[in-house]
This record gives sequence, structure tokens and C-alpha cells, in this order.
Amino acid sequence: MSGTYTNLLYHIVFSAKHREPLITAGLRDDLHAYLGGIVRQHEGIALIVGGMPDHVHILAKLKPKLAVSDVVRDVKAGSSKWINETSRIRGKFGWQDGFSAFSVSFSQVARVRRYIENQEEHHRGTDFQIELLTMLRKNQVEFDEATLWD
Repeated sequence: MSGTYTNLLYHIVFSAKHREPLITAGLRDDLHAYLGGIVRQHEGIALIVGGMPDHVHILAKLKPKLAVSDVVRDVKAGSSKWINETSRIRGKFGWQDGFSAFSVSFSQVARVRRYIENQEEHHRGTDFQIELLTMLRKNQVEFDEATLWD
């Protein structure tokens, strides 16, 4: 084969430090657009960005030359710097250490997109911690709950 052909899709999830509900309605849309912009700077495509006041979901298509961890590191660093430099919240904003990322089959993109679009409805019955535990278990990701929330 003379070329490289990929469709690497990821559902990426991370929360504000200590899961503080700092992503207000006034910040949310601008932040989601900013996160998508950082993904684009890495030659990726943010298919959808959504979330709640304490966490973010990104469905992204990334190039094979980049590690997911490098893209997420830059997304988190760039966006927290932007929030702090533009004084979008009181105090200092930061993201939690770490993140979760799940590969997504093309056949499941619409389902994951709907899941991200419907975060407010979904979270009427569950909080971020239960949501993340469910996602980790469903995707058979090993974790230590004792250190998961540091």
C-alpha cells in the first residue's frame, strides 16, 4: 500500500480540577469552540464538543502521527491558559490531571454524538463520577478507584 489511510476516532473525557462546576453557561460555548480550535491546530477534527459545568466530552478524529495524550495535554493546557488570561472565571481555572479516551468505531459515531449532545438530559439522573465509572467499566478499562479522583 503506497499511502496511510486512517479514521481514528476518539471519545475524550476530562473534568475541571476537583470536578468544580466552573464551566458556566456564559463560558461554555466559547470554551467548546476553543477546544475544537486546539484540536484543529493539531490537524484533527472536533466532531462535537459538549459537557457539563464540571467536565467536557470531545469526539475527535485525529491523525495517526499524534498520540492522543499529546493532543489532550495541549487541549487542556491551552484552554486553561486561555480561560485564566481572559479572566473568564473568578479564581484560577485548571483541569484535572489525566483524562479518559475511548476509541470509537465509525458505526458508533452518531450514537456517541447524540450522547455528547444530550449531556444535560443524561446528567439529570447521574453525576460525572458515576458516568465515568460506567464508561470505564463498559469499555473494560482497568482503574484503581482509590486514586481515580485525585
